Amino acid sequence: MTQPTLFADSGLPTALVDNLRRFNPWWEGEAMPVQPPTRRHLVGQIRRRLDTSVAPIVVVRGPRQIGKTTAQFQIIQDLLQEGVDPRRILRVQFDDLGTLTSLKEPILRISDWFERRVTPMRFNALAQAGTAAYVFFDEVQNLGRWDAQLKSLVDNASVKAVVTGSSALRIELGRDSLAGRINTIEAGVLSLTEICALRGYGTPEPFLRDNGLADLLDKAFWTGLRTHGFEHAEVREEAFRHFAERGGYPVVHREQDVDFAQLADHLNETVIKRVIQHDLRIGERGRKRDPDLLEELFRLVCRYAGQTPRMGTLAEETRFTLGANIGSQRVTQYLKFLGDTLLVRLIPPLEIRLKRSRGSSKLCLVDHGLRASWLQEHIPLVPDDLAKRPELTTLAGHLAESIFGSVASTIHGLDVAHFPERGTDREVDFVLTVGGTRIPVEVKYQRRIDPFRDTLGIRSFLEKSLNNAPFGILVTQDYSGTLDDPRIVTLPLSTFMMLR
Repeated sequence: MTQPTLFADSGLPTALVDNLRRFNPWWEGEAMPVQPPTRRHLVGQIRRRLDTSVAPIVVVRGPRQIGKTTAQFQIIQDLLQEGVDPRRILRVQFDDLGTLTSLKEPILRISDWFERRVTPMRFNALAQAGTAAYVFFDEVQNLGRWDAQLKSLVDNASVKAVVTGSSALRIELGRDSLAGRINTIEAGVLSLTEICALRGYGTPEPFLRDNGLADLLDKAFWTGLRTHGFEHAEVREEAFRHFAERGGYPVVHREQDVDFAQLADHLNETVIKRVIQHDLRIGERGRKRDPDLLEELFRLVCRYAGQTPRMGTLAEETRFTLGANIGSQRVTQYLKFLGDTLLVRLIPPLEIRLKRSRGSSKLCLVDHGLRASWLQEHIPLVPDDLAKRPELTTLAGHLAESIFGSVASTIHGLDVAHFPERGTDREVDFVLTVGGTRIPVEVKYQRRIDPFRDTLGIRSFLEKSLNNAPFGILVTQDYSGTLDDPRIVTLPLSTFMMLR
């Protein structure tokens, strides 16, 4: 296939056609970029959904640099190796593609061009023949009305689509108009089982099944997870050691021989600064956001990770640092912007009785490795290492809460909240809700567990029938913390992380 016969008189700008050819080298028999030999569980999750007919669109949302683009390439690689005609596969990287700025409805126009100029038959004819066209759209959230374009595409053409985005809000807003047409996957940083694979250890499967939340409501599931973690203690502890030292971004484990200080600069540049200086630079109606305030707020999120600071406290600290008149309302707004990028998970307070939410969100970083890279500060999380720095136990406990909240937030469909202390109600670090059933979780990241004091919050929550909580979970440092209370399951943080 040559340019004159395949791409001439295409109706698209020449520069855009050249970009599309570069994005899709398989059309002309050329090799795709070299891909990592190991694969995230994300690849299998996407492929399983892609192979079913439940919904035509698979939406993957997650922060930058966690492997969404790589997952797309690896699925395309598999399709090609399985004998799928290269002309039935379209991939478009919408991020920073300047040739799209003047194109109205780019998803539809590019899909129309692909159908007319590249595919062996029209989309519906392919489907009638028992095959399908595959379209992969990367970072779609920056396109205006991307959801309406996708809806029009899949409503009128039988195609299979994979869509990725790093904006929680913009992707979430598209779900309403795409109801019944999408299957959503929440992508976070590497799990311990994925770190095992990257490091070449034995690789246990994730303990939580790929879909469905019913297992989480069964106490036997959590006791089974505890046993599972104990049975895989060697690889679990080794993987957690690497996670504690470097965090969970793929690059820091893929480049395991590179010093973390060098990789920290890379994370700062390609993740944090990229988000602050590019993704969040322009707001509604073209208004420019304050990068200094965004940077300062991200620094404060790192400092307060796993905690629930008042907005007034954050505003006061930003005023002191920046020397500017910054109020709580503006801090709240900018904090939501950071949450939109999925670098920060804002865990809301649980409201059972009240219709209107009150209280601050708990701040959970997507990865403590970003904290280490941005603040240039390492907090030990491995129990033996932490025992040598007991003065850091409280801070390590906050980071453990941040890690738990971040991991739990990637379980799609699971409602994660925290329960603030009010009156006779004691604080509970997290409450996991499935349907109308709630599971209270306390994180006690310490060597010794006091069976009475450290379970007050869980027991108080369990004893109120209104909460509809059949059992609770106590997350600890290791397996030494055991309880006589049959209503409470104890398990180490590292074992909890083997859910994914």
